Amino acid sequence: MKSTRPYHQTPVITIDGPTASGKGTVAALVAARLGFHLLDSGALYRLAALASLRYDVAPDAADALVALVDDLHITFREGLAQLDGVDVSDDIRAEAIGNRASAIAVHQPVRAALVARQRAFRKQPGLVADGRDMGTVIFPDAALKVFLTASVEARAERRYKQLIQKGFSANMDDLLRDLRERDARDTNRAAAPLKPAADAKLLDTSALSIDEAVDQVVQWYGAQ
Repeated sequence: MKSTRPYHQTPVITIDGPTASGKGTVAALVAARLGFHLLDSGALYRLAALASLRYDVAPDAADALVALVDDLHITFREGLAQLDGVDVSDDIRAEAIGNRASAIAVHQPVRAALVARQRAFRKQPGLVADGRDMGTVIFPDAALKVFLTASVEARAERRYKQLIQKGFSANMDDLLRDLRERDARDTNRAAAPLKPAADAKLLDTSALSIDEAVDQVVQWYGAQ
């Protein structure tokens, strides 16, 4: 029988953290384990960044970016991210797109334009949302809030392996520099800076396997 619980009672697990902390993989596996829907909020920003590049909208043109976001046709199907009906899952993972996404995310009007789209993913039986402000801004009433951390060296190594596996070129020194710059930008921005929610559980994944991190999150949720 379909649940009739209202929107605000639909359970949400938020998994926030810096780039390459493992939050995307952990969130996807937790969602699969629990049978919940999945929101990759970072993909939304990357899709907006890719669209801004393709339609020649500057990353500092806030008003034009908002108009662009409002008109975007974005869908997630079977783990694939689609823009205007075309699979761009690999395109949005390029480092240049990640950096551009971080740059447009500093604009409060752009973030506001994407909030409604993110909250619309909250459906029965539940949602696992990963990003940078899921627990602090988008779903402050989440049943469980997790903030993943990892050393910048561990994150750079993970990102390097991901890029090489996808056929992209990568340089470890460049990745370390980019991650440090992105961390500083995300942490210090005025609009929804990257930080753990006051009631978030911290999970350092530097020395953890993906399975160990997933097990811990599922265990925390089961203890609610």
